[in-house]
Amino acid sequence: MAAAAVEWSVVLLTCQRGGCVSAFQRELEVRRLRGGLGPRPPQLLLAVEDPWARLGSGGATLNALLVAAEHLSARAGCTVVTADVLREARILIMHMGRDFSFDDCGRAFTCLPVEEPGAPAEALVCNLDSLLGTMTHRLCVGSPPGVWVCSTDMLLTVPSAPGIDWNGFQGVRVIAVPGSQEYAKNHGVYLTDEQVQSSSPFKGHPLEAQGSSPPSVPWVLRSQPCHSCLAWGTLKSSLGWSCSQGLVCDIIYKGTEAQIQQCAGPDGTVPLVCGVVFFSSDATEQLLATHVIPPLDACTYLGLDSGAPPIQLSLFFDIVLCMAAGMTEEDFIKGSGDASVRSARSVLWTALHTFPLSMACIPGSSYDYMTTSASDHIRSLTLLPGSASHLRFCKTAHSHVDQPCLLEDGSSVTNSLLEGAVQLAAGSVIQHCHIQGPLEIGPGCLLSGLAIGSSLALQGCPLRDVILQGHHIRLRDLPCRVFTLTGCLDDWQSPAEEATYLNMTWAEFFHRTGIREGDLWDAEMPRRSRCLLNARLFPVLHACEALGLEDVLWLLAPAPVASVRLARWRAAWRMSWQELLPCLDKAAELRARRALFFLQGQRKVRRVLLGRQDSSLLPLARSAVHEGYHEAVLGTLDEVASTAGDTGIAARALACIADVLGCMAQGEGGLRSGPAANKEWASAFGHLESGDIASGVRELAAERQKWMSRPALLVRAARHYEGAEQILIRQAVMSSCQFVTVGQAELPPLGHWVQVACPARLDLSGGWSDTPPITYEHGGAVVDVAVLVDGCRPIGARVRRIHEPELRLVSFSGTPESEAAVELVCRELEHLQDYCQPHAPGALLKAAFICTQVVQFPSQKSLWAQLMESFGGTSSILAGAVMASLYRAAGKSASTESLIHAVLHLEQKLTTGGGWQDQVGGLVPGFKIGRSKAQLPLRVEVEKIPVPNGFTQTLNDHLLLVYTGKTRLARNLLQDVVRNWYARLPSTVQNADALVSNAEECAQALRQGNLPLIGKCLDRYWQQKKCMAPGCEPLAVGRMMDALQPYIYGQCLAGAGGGGFLYVLTKGPQQKEALHQILAKSEGLGNFSIHSIEVDTGGFSVEVVGCDPEDSAHPAGDVAV
Repeated sequence: MAAAAVEWSVVLLTCQRGGCVSAFQRELEVRRLRGGLGPRPPQLLLAVEDPWARLGSGGATLNALLVAAEHLSARAGCTVVTADVLREARILIMHMGRDFSFDDCGRAFTCLPVEEPGAPAEALVCNLDSLLGTMTHRLCVGSPPGVWVCSTDMLLTVPSAPGIDWNGFQGVRVIAVPGSQEYAKNHGVYLTDEQVQSSSPFKGHPLEAQGSSPPSVPWVLRSQPCHSCLAWGTLKSSLGWSCSQGLVCDIIYKGTEAQIQQCAGPDGTVPLVCGVVFFSSDATEQLLATHVIPPLDACTYLGLDSGAPPIQLSLFFDIVLCMAAGMTEEDFIKGSGDASVRSARSVLWTALHTFPLSMACIPGSSYDYMTTSASDHIRSLTLLPGSASHLRFCKTAHSHVDQPCLLEDGSSVTNSLLEGAVQLAAGSVIQHCHIQGPLEIGPGCLLSGLAIGSSLALQGCPLRDVILQGHHIRLRDLPCRVFTLTGCLDDWQSPAEEATYLNMTWAEFFHRTGIREGDLWDAEMPRRSRCLLNARLFPVLHACEALGLEDVLWLLAPAPVASVRLARWRAAWRMSWQELLPCLDKAAELRARRALFFLQGQRKVRRVLLGRQDSSLLPLARSAVHEGYHEAVLGTLDEVASTAGDTGIAARALACIADVLGCMAQGEGGLRSGPAANKEWASAFGHLESGDIASGVRELAAERQKWMSRPALLVRAARHYEGAEQILIRQAVMSSCQFVTVGQAELPPLGHWVQVACPARLDLSGGWSDTPPITYEHGGAVVDVAVLVDGCRPIGARVRRIHEPELRLVSFSGTPESEAAVELVCRELEHLQDYCQPHAPGALLKAAFICTQVVQFPSQKSLWAQLMESFGGTSSILAGAVMASLYRAAGKSASTESLIHAVLHLEQKLTTGGGWQDQVGGLVPGFKIGRSKAQLPLRVEVEKIPVPNGFTQTLNDHLLLVYTGKTRLARNLLQDVVRNWYARLPSTVQNADALVSNAEECAQALRQGNLPLIGKCLDRYWQQKKCMAPGCEPLAVGRMMDALQPYIYGQCLAGAGGGGFLYVLTKGPQQKEALHQILAKSEGLGNFSIHSIEVDTGGFSVEVVGCDPEDSAHPAGDVAV
């Protein structure tokens, strides 16, 4: 069952003015494409720029809400904004907030050391993605329509089932996370009515978040219980809220120890403010209505366009707090020293104060504010998140590392390429870097945004407890690269006389480098205002020389070295971090990260394919298509396919190219499965057939360029790449021919029939693991039993030599009562050229003549000449029967093992691409398990399974065959399975393991004669088949299986499924009539029939009979004459 998810109407991401809103809009659109916004992504994804530079989280919320209402109103056909569109809307507003010193794109786009193997598209996981997942799939599930507001300045983890009670909800709800009282000293906590009723409440400074200033007037502490809180507690009980979801009386921001203690629960934790608020539809309407009332109109872009003066509002301090149960109008309005804010608060109080403000504190959740402390930031990227998180941090995420053994535990590498010997100590982080060793990076370091050209400067430079970053900036129309260097312990805003730079006092730094205060700060700047934030430390441009990483690394060098670099540093135009911030080119930074991601992705493609790893490349292919990097990935796949020197690797690379082309079609252009014999591709196929893989791949790539213009052509090109892949699979399977040994036997008389009769087979477990390429890349094991159906061997063939130099091919099908025959005469060699088209008349028989080498094709000799020299089932069992009869008729003999491998050869010639389980099941008598190892040449080894005395008869009494009345086409299922295997979908790889282990368990159950355990294996096997080939259980078959379930130990559709025959293991013996009655009473089952079956312990038979056997004697199936 799919996990629950909120279906958002609108998702909005607010960003600062001048913050590259178009780049963030693109990021949202990409997340929609790759499925990061739930199974039904919202139609409206909006990046919204704040109208003012310092709008505050409250103003940004009001502006975003207006934008959402406008878009929804327009979609509803309205010409003005109407609040009606909010009644059933589910809106998510996410605030990017302020700049972040450790990531140029802000806290929202700070990358986490996370990989998500189950994601449909492979991508970097940013904090924004983590929060979107938390909000969509966890926190907001079950909530009524309304508006969720979420900050992106924290790492938030929430259990999969938060347990929030939304029954009877009204008003506004804030989300809290339990935290320690120590942590709360620098953050905000909620004071609820439950805490008020048990102790006296008091207030500290209200929470300020994302841009607002703390109040200038401290709050008055109350010494008496708050009667309004007690009244709200009564209301809460009447509304049915759970006791864990109290009503908020106040918000304490950076309170004293005593104030924080008042907010503590029985376990000593306090409810931390985590930046998440929910507004009901009613509250949302009232909030939206304030956007036209001065001075709140200044919070929106309409106010900007109307010339209103700017105003700064906090979401918590100026909006949420007015609904707190312990707040009075006077205290609320006077809480701000700014006249315009007091006026805004008055409007907000009138609009919102009547709404109850409740709190839900989520047990098992955690919250980590992303501070400006470098050590805190590094720690947050190197420690595993709480168990409640849906993410799992890893040491290496989306990175290529040549020597991973040099990365210590507790370090982190994300979206990077580390070439050569790069040693990384515990407690250090590398992000968005392409660097080359030898490098040694000590503890406490953060390296970000460094390109390969920086490696030489880094080599031999000791790094410890430093933050080294490369930045993309734009000075008007001039793009530049700038590097910044700071210490892990440095504080950006502390006065220089009290602070450090590069973890040393400024005085020591000046002495060590020769830099003077006048180099960094203007003389008129007050000393207390001088700090790291405004120090002009970082070179940007030089009149004569190009600048690089070495122009900041020298600041770490000892004094003798520093003196050489000082003059160059002074000659450069330098900027402070404060001056650099407005110049950061976020769009360029996101492009650079994207390019680096796909560069390491190309390395991953090589690593996975050449290393034969069971990692899926399909998510990377999807992502490459979404973000325009498909040509780079296709080029890498071409390179691997042409240079690997291994048919198995090349085949998988071609399959991956087909996947990329399929992704490019974006679900249009038709089905992936289809014909692949267009003449335009014939030359490339010819190279592959001849073994010239490199030339074949080059011609495929050249032809591919002609098929890229529209979805229909892309799908057809993908089919031809799968056809090319099948050529290489055939060549791999052909390796099994070395296990085919053909001897000489007496030539039957002219006109005498050689007749072969074979039992049917039931695959009891392990099927699909025998299918190439799974069988030789993973290894396979299948348990089969040969059976008679209604006392007969139902599959067979017969052949005789005739006087005329021609092939007369006759195929019989159907039942003896309604038998159909198709006759075909081949007199010329070209009559055999369609042997590789499975649906062509007599294709299997033609392929059998070629594979037994009775006829050579292609050949310079005519068919007449070849026949004079040689003669002087729709299934693999049928193919074995045909080949056995042909060998015998040609005066040759082949062992059962040879026939098993010869049929593999035939099916590759026929291009049906089947496995080996059918011929093992039908040619080897009784119970057996066939196995193949994960290697080439492909060899099938068969072990007969001994069963207890009398068990064979017991099984005969309990085993029945039910014809479902549904025909199937296994070949399309086969194409899907091979496609999924080459894509290494995790479910397919895990299922392949399970198929083999279940086969071994089934074999053991047979040895024990344990019917219930065999039935359990059958049921498990059917689930595994459905996992391997979704869609193989038609609805009517499902109903049939449901009807039979109470009366059987287990059941499974034979072969690939999709219809055909169902075999059941009944709990009671001799249940044929009973089951017939049960199914007859079930509706919608169609023309079913039930057949008795019994284990065939004799195996297939080959005999030479007279010239004119009676027609009724021939086995049902294809007959070669």
